Amino acid sequence: MAGPRSTDRSAGLDNRRNCISDRLSYLRCQSKDKNISCYSNITTNGADTDDDFLSETDVVHSTGCEFLFTTVKYETDAENVTSVVFSEAELGWWVHGKCLCSANANCTRVKTPAGGPGFRCRCGDGYQGDGFAGGSAAAVSTCGSAAYMSGNCGGSSKVGALVGGIFAGGAITAGLAVVLYLIRGRCSSSRFRKSTKRLLSDASFNVPFYPYKTIERATDNFSDTNRLGTGAYGTVYVGNLSNGDLVAVKKIKHPEPETVEQVVNEVKMISSVNHPNLVRLLGCCIERGEQILVYEFMPNGTLAQHLQRQRGVGLPWTIRLAVATETAKAIAYLHSAVQPPIYHRDIKSSNILLDHQFNAKIADFGLSRAVVTDFSHVSTAPQGTPGYVDPQYHQNYHLSDKSDVYSFGVVLMEIITGLKVVDFNRVQSEVNLAAMAVDRISKGKVEEIIDPFLGKQGDSWALASIHKVAELGFRCLAFHRDMRPSMMEVADELEQIRLSCWAPKDGDVVVPQPVELCTSPLMEGSERVESARSEGVESAGKSKRLVVSGRIEEKVNSPVSVQDNWVSEQSTPSSSSLLGYPNH
Repeated sequence: MAGPRSTDRSAGLDNRRNCISDRLSYLRCQSKDKNISCYSNITTNGADTDDDFLSETDVVHSTGCEFLFTTVKYETDAENVTSVVFSEAELGWWVHGKCLCSANANCTRVKTPAGGPGFRCRCGDGYQGDGFAGGSAAAVSTCGSAAYMSGNCGGSSKVGALVGGIFAGGAITAGLAVVLYLIRGRCSSSRFRKSTKRLLSDASFNVPFYPYKTIERATDNFSDTNRLGTGAYGTVYVGNLSNGDLVAVKKIKHPEPETVEQVVNEVKMISSVNHPNLVRLLGCCIERGEQILVYEFMPNGTLAQHLQRQRGVGLPWTIRLAVATETAKAIAYLHSAVQPPIYHRDIKSSNILLDHQFNAKIADFGLSRAVVTDFSHVSTAPQGTPGYVDPQYHQNYHLSDKSDVYSFGVVLMEIITGLKVVDFNRVQSEVNLAAMAVDRISKGKVEEIIDPFLGKQGDSWALASIHKVAELGFRCLAFHRDMRPSMMEVADELEQIRLSCWAPKDGDVVVPQPVELCTSPLMEGSERVESARSEGVESAGKSKRLVVSGRIEEKVNSPVSVQDNWVSEQSTPSSSSLLGYPNH
């Protein structure tokens, strides 16, 4: 092999470019040493220029050749331009005879220089070795996932087998998932059946059970047209039974064991009590994984709908007061007349239903719990509706009868104001109705929160009774539960307010009048009010609390601007002092 002389400028040579061939090798054999080393040690002003560099790419790579360079020489002419001359040789190899390659190798037939037959073997993609039939490494696979999927490892048949295997594995996995789902469904169904049996055995009541098809027909297959509303535990539909009776059908949302417990609890609670102002359970249906309760139908909707003008134009004060009184009696019954006591835990205006005569009926016992009488409270997770929940209940999770008292106090404020319990359209300090009402009442500004519908049509008796109800609601909303009255006290006071009727005479002197003589623009044109009048006449002869005499000033300093002997006697000392009442 020929090579150049020394290219060191210190030796007196002035060749501008120099190329050295280091050794014989394939150009593309990834040797650490390059075939041709091209460089220039002459620079202009210390910087290399394009003319000073002989590019390897220009000389070799652009040709795409795979030849063996045997010699390389250079010549420099008078203009100091170097000419590079390469001598090259093509190497070839073959084996004499016919093809004897491995099954995983490709055979190429050649004609030898002597004119005889020859062949070459080359391993197929994904294999390594010499490729000959006797070679030990010819069948070693080096297939990766990408090479296999591209069909370069053994042909398309193996790719098809792989794809088929993947699909088969997926089908098996899906089948196992279906089997597990069915097993889980059977277990869930088994738990459901056990819960149903517990419902039938534990609940000591006689409640009819309706077939699912009967309920389905009554509700027109639970159509949206029959839907009355959706609550926390289910959707309520109106149903028309085959005998023509209208019923309210409550379909529990999620038939899981926890809600089965809710159904058991609700059925037991409702069926174990008997009060005219508690919604009556007509029957239930537990089939096809569904839990359905059937109640008596309330044609006049909920109290909340009327207070917020979603139904009608507004309730007169006499009906509002009667509804409040009846609701208080029902809650007092749950607290005092039932053993063990029952705490509703979700008293709100949307759970107070109205029948065709506007009689109040408390509904939704899904959150009710019977309370062991040995304890004054029950520790439990907070439940209820925002705006109605006892603030102390949020702090320590202690439940008592006074928690229902607080919620009922919020309902009283709804009845007086006609406002929503929580309304973010109001100013920040008045978003919560209870907080706003307590603020106004404590400042003696009840008139600012009275429903304008009541203010326009009210007479002196109606306005006076509104103030009394506001005072009672104020005490129900006391932060400390010990300062709140019991529901029995609340019911008694509301009954006295409802049956009393004050007719101003002789200036500032007020004398008691029989209930049947009371007149008010709010009491005209309502059958419900006429019924209330007749009830009042009967009760007046039996009640000793109606015998009230005395003198009431038209202007008083009380925050609610109403004061008389019997109200003060009913008030607890703590609440009276808060309101500025003198003790009588």
